[in-house]
Amino acid sequence: MKQIVIATPKVVTFQEVPTPKVKPGEVLVETLVTGVCGSDVHAAQGLHPFVPLPYKPGHEAVGIIREIAPDVKGFAVGDRVTAEPDLPCWDCKNCNNGNENLCENLRFFGCGYEQGGMADFWTLPTNRLHKVPESFTDEQASLIEPLSTPVHATKLSFIGSKDLTGKTVAILGCGTIGLLTLIAAKHFNAKKIVMTDLLDTKRERALKLGADAVVNAGSATAVEEVRKECGGSVDVVFDCVAFQPTILQAIKMADKGGIVVVVGVPEKEVTIPLPVIQDHQIRIQGSATYLPSDYEDSIKIIGSAGFDASNFVTAIYPVEEAQKAFDAAIAGEQVKVLIRFS
Repeated sequence: MKQIVIATPKVVTFQEVPTPKVKPGEVLVETLVTGVCGSDVHAAQGLHPFVPLPYKPGHEAVGIIREIAPDVKGFAVGDRVTAEPDLPCWDCKNCNNGNENLCENLRFFGCGYEQGGMADFWTLPTNRLHKVPESFTDEQASLIEPLSTPVHATKLSFIGSKDLTGKTVAILGCGTIGLLTLIAAKHFNAKKIVMTDLLDTKRERALKLGADAVVNAGSATAVEEVRKECGGSVDVVFDCVAFQPTILQAIKMADKGGIVVVVGVPEKEVTIPLPVIQDHQIRIQGSATYLPSDYEDSIKIIGSAGFDASNFVTAIYPVEEAQKAFDAAIAGEQVKVLIRFS
């Protein structure tokens, strides 16, 4: 079968490899579509802090089950599924506490793992799969995993409350994750949402998708403009860019008493004004992937009447043009780029 491998920065190669064999508890899935994630954009350029080259990409994977192990229950050949790609050990403290996304021995399908979803076939245990509703298109299904990340991040900000009712929100970055964070924050009843980005086109898309206001991230007064829109310090700031300028902006927006949730993948370490964090009681919250309940909420949101997948899936390439797909994702002009296999 074909397997995409990236061994040299920005260069997509195909390898002929054996089709994986089904182990107990697993199914064999034939790929339909796989998304090019922001993590793939970082990793493909050799910039991801935890995914060294070479690697086998593809964790936003949707496919059809073609074979099941004899002991598998609840799934059948022909089911359409999407992967929950974090692979916990199920034996450490965090796994036993229901926080398997923080497994101390975590492996990740499509990120430094021996298999990835950018292949003709792949295998996973059934507890890492979610059935796709029959009413969903492949494009809708491809957004379940990426939306689950902002859903999880948004829930982490529910400190002392059941949702974002009454809370002001700032989202830094109007890329894929930023726009999906907008959808999650709206779903969880944020009072007002202000978004920032350097590009006019991305800010315009954010307004189209329901942001209450947008601000040019490159403006010298960006922080003041966001705080003015929110009527003071921002209750929750989601940093979907995660580099030095945005984390400093986020802290200033949340000052005092706000929460900064780091959603984007940082390419390298940043510094923070720790005396301000301490004295002004600002919470810095990391957000790591998702849990099964986040997939359930993601499916609910995508299946709602107001959700339009075409606002997010803006380019689809056949697998033979995978290099063009990665080039397009790295260029940053598209929202979500998909690779179609079959």
